[in-house]
Amino acid sequence: MRTTAIVSATLTALLPLTGCSTAGSSPAPAAPSSAAPSSAAPSSAAPSPASPPRPTSESPGPVVPGSPAAPVDEVEGTVVRFSSGQTTVDVTLGEDNPTVRDLLSILPVTTTVEEFAGREKIASVGRQLDTSGSPGSDPEDGDLIYFTPWGNLGFYYDASDIGFSDETVHIGTYDATEDELSGLEGGDVTISIVP
Repeated sequence: MRTTAIVSATLTALLPLTGCSTAGSSPAPAAPSSAAPSSAAPSSAAPSPASPPRPTSESPGPVVPGSPAAPVDEVEGTVVRFSSGQTTVDVTLGEDNPTVRDLLSILPVTTTVEEFAGREKIASVGRQLDTSGSPGSDPEDGDLIYFTPWGNLGFYYDASDIGFSDETVHIGTYDATEDELSGLEGGDVTISIVP
């Protein structure tokens, strides 16, 4: 019963954002803001739009696109695809934490990917993800991470001399070459859950 109430409140809160009417229903309570100011992002980062309500630990799991009533129950092992006109890169999620669940909740999303520091390819997802309770990590080559100060995803292909950081949340792993990752650059990239 509690899940039904949470889903109902979430849908009621989202209806005005989509332009739908909420006539005949009671207003949803305002979501608390947990967004902290972020550090300076790279100059090429797009400004993030106003953030929609963030999921809580009591929220149902992320929803697979095209199946609004079927949340992803098993987050670990879920495959997320980054697709451009030139290539696709699949990421197998290796963590079940608030950041990963928040990422899944906004998919599909379109973004761009760019080179950063000769170590990684980075992409913004349009807003800060929920990082409360998500552990830091010690990234390795082949890891997709979320860098909390800038709010971007990063495909590490050269993580040498990068150590543990509370600001680097592990999302999952990928198996692609640097050239395949470069195929994501230069145009729109869609991030989606593989059914």
